[in-house]
Amino acid sequence: MAVSWRIGLRSDFANQLPVGQNFACAVRSRSAPGTVVCCTGYRERIVPGISCATPPELESVSESRKSLFSAAALARAEPVSTPDVEALLDTLKWDSQGLVVAIAQHVDTGAILMQGFANRDAISATLGSRHATFYSRSRSCLWTKGETSRNFINVVDVFLDCDRDSIIYLGKPDGPTCHTGAETCYFTPAFESSSSEALSTLYMLESTIASRKAEVSAKPSWTKKLLENPKLLCSKIREEADELCKTVEEQEGRERTVSEIADLLYHSMVLCSLQDVKLEEVMAVLRGRFSKSGVEEKASRKVKAQS
Repeated sequence: MAVSWRIGLRSDFANQLPVGQNFACAVRSRSAPGTVVCCTGYRERIVPGISCATPPELESVSESRKSLFSAAALARAEPVSTPDVEALLDTLKWDSQGLVVAIAQHVDTGAILMQGFANRDAISATLGSRHATFYSRSRSCLWTKGETSRNFINVVDVFLDCDRDSIIYLGKPDGPTCHTGAETCYFTPAFESSSSEALSTLYMLESTIASRKAEVSAKPSWTKKLLENPKLLCSKIREEADELCKTVEEQEGRERTVSEIADLLYHSMVLCSLQDVKLEEVMAVLRGRFSKSGVEEKASRKVKAQS
């Protein structure tokens, strides 16, 4: 089902907010138009009108801070109702509290960034603003990831699971997702042998190459040798590319193809590290080409080269 997206309007005050400052924010309630729900920490107030009442905690705050507090009400995404959005929301299987599990996933790395809960308004606000928005069970109100830290998760697409009782916000984060400053909230391994982060295979390889790059040893690893000898690295990439082509030309079979692709990927990623290129950047370029014709994309390269 097609979903209508609408970019929400935002105020320039956002860049003035201190990182991590727990300002109160507001969101217009779907059930009671003209009402604003104000949340600070674990407190909640409902007041008429479109301005947010100042909670007791902020009574002693300076007028300049209060003005920032009032402006912060606009940082949170608001629900946007369209026939397509309502039709989509009607198909979800909500729990007894009217919630579904909401997971934010990095569109390029595949990393699970965080998990929360969402109600109808949270999903509607996400679709309208393209900023991942959740429902806080402890504060009983919506909150948009990044509304105080400015580390928004910019949603590219939304997916439902087969039972339609959970949802994935597939997006690009503006900065670290976790309040601890970590890239994702999932950095605590269940087993000692696990990585320090929940990484996919290619990103685990990238992390390993980075650690080899930083190592200081009398007997350097093969990766370190390649990084220190660009000429050797380039010759290995050409060699692996040639061997990969031979698996087709000489009909060496799919197992050889798998092995040679792995070798070429590894050496190519070492070159990326040498050039300080992140795999995430490469994935972003590939994603940007999905909607383009390959023939047109090639032609545009020639035009750029000539200019």
